[in-house]
This record gives sequence, C-alpha cells and structure tokens, in this order.
Amino acid sequence: MWTNKRQVFLPKPDHPWCQTHAQIPTVDVLEEEDKLRIYYSTRDKSSRSYTSFIETRASDPTEILYIHDKPIVPLGELGSFDDCGVMCSGIVTYQNLKYLYYIGWNVRNTVRYQNSIGILVSEDGGITFKRMFEGPVLDRTHIEPHFVVTPYVTIEDGLWRMWYCGCTKWHVIDGLTEPQYQIKYAESRDGIHWDRSNTVSIPYSHPMEANVRASVMKDGDLYKMWFSYRSLKNYRTEAAHGYKIGYAESSDGITWNRKDQASGYQLSDQGFDTQMAAYPYVVDAAGKRYMFYNGNGFGQTGFGVAEWNNESS
Repeated sequence: MWTNKRQVFLPKPDHPWCQTHAQIPTVDVLEEEDKLRIYYSTRDKSSRSYTSFIETRASDPTEILYIHDKPIVPLGELGSFDDCGVMCSGIVTYQNLKYLYYIGWNVRNTVRYQNSIGILVSEDGGITFKRMFEGPVLDRTHIEPHFVVTPYVTIEDGLWRMWYCGCTKWHVIDGLTEPQYQIKYAESRDGIHWDRSNTVSIPYSHPMEANVRASVMKDGDLYKMWFSYRSLKNYRTEAAHGYKIGYAESSDGITWNRKDQASGYQLSDQGFDTQMAAYPYVVDAAGKRYMFYNGNGFGQTGFGVAEWNNESS
C-alpha cells in the first residue's frame, strides 16, 4: 500500500506568475546526485498556467534543496495553442537532451477550454527549455474531435510510447460545461510524429466517469499503471465523487486489465488529501518507490508524496 503520505510543496504567492496551485507533479530522477527535479504547474491571478520546478532529496522528497524562481518558458504567442497556459505532464531523456511534454491551454467561449500537447527541449539537463515547435505535436483530429491532454511518455527499445488523455464528450451539468475523458495510447519513432488510432487504454467503468493522467512503469514483464478517475458530477465538492487513484496491469502496455482495488491508495483522514487524490506520477529512486500526486482542490494544496510499502499491501 501507499503509506507515509506527506505534503511536499505548496508555493508562496511571491511572484505574479505563481499565485495558486502546484499541479501535475512531473518527476525527473537525478540518480547520481540523490536528487529529484519535480516540475509543477502553477497559476497567475488570471488562472493562466506556468511551469516551474523544485529539487528535493531523493532519499527524502520532503527535503527541498532548491526552488526555481521563474517559469521555464513564457506563455505561447498570441493565438497559439498555449497562449493561456503551459502545464507540464511528462519528461524523458534522449541523447543527452531532456524532452518535456506539456499541455497547452486556450480559453474558449462555447466550452471552458481547449487543450493540446506540445514539446519543450532542454540542452542543459532540464534547467532551461525552449519550444521545439510553436505548434502542438498532438491535437484534436477527425477521430478525436475535442481535445488531448496529460501525456506520459517513455522510450523502450527505440519506440516512444505515450499514454495520454482524450476528451470524448463535453456535457452541460448544473449549467457548467464538463469534459469527459479517458486514457489512450500512441506510438512514435522520433517523439514528434505520433501514430494514434484512438486506442483506449482505460475504458470507463461507468457512463459518468472520467479518467486522466497515467503513470506507467515496467516491473519485469508486467506493465503497471496508476491514474486518476472521478465522476462527472459533484467531483469538486464531494469526496465520494472526487478524484481517486486507479490502477491497471498489462503484458504489452496496450491492452490493460483495470484493478482499481489494487491501487494501494486511500484518502487521508486529515491533511492535504482528504477530499481527492489526482494526477499521480510514480518513480523509483533511492531504493524506494514514490508516488507524487495532488490532493484537495486539484493542486490548491500543493502536491505530496507517498511511499510504496510491500509489507502492507
């Protein structure tokens, strides 16, 4: 089970670009330095998202070693896919470069927002980044007509693999537009051009579910995925309908067997994660397995960490 749950970081509103939230923790393990670099998304007073990072001790992720004091890139140029937000979601290292896959945000007037997926690249180990392109690498298509979001990327024997979230429908619930989305799968040979055939990884468990933000790792011959899921109604206010941590297993990373009861996570009785747990990112570091995740308010209480304990599972 996931035990020793602790809050790691909640930014102070010291900068105009960083007023609320530390959302979608995205972790780069720097093994040789006993460090974790954790990218997160924060918001300004207009709710526009920016990405920055902190560094923590790998052996104790609550020990913060460094807090970056600026966004890693500015918002996109006017009219581009990311002019309202740049939100981190997945990071990989390839040929001494860091590739950070992120969510671009646009505000809409018929629904609340539009999302697409872009790439940032770093030549200095993940401190500074630049856009690889001004446009997205994944966007809506004729078979995915709404939006795509929350990419998680790995590279396996030269194959780039992405588990992302695709919106399948917008609903109007209690006068508010609400997206319904589920985790899907795509492949690439270069990390830029993606083959996607609307392959669903995690089907809905019921018609009123949404599931989002996969974190995938391979244990021997078994792929393991942690993700978050919620109801379409009352998920902001009621813990029973709010985000929870789901779990699935696969032999190939494509076809998954959903086993939410084996996720190993339960909401806390007190603290930052009493109402919801969302957007997990699981890593192995310093001989431990950690899950970084958001608690109440989609990151308004910052992000925390839990440790996997085999003895309690």
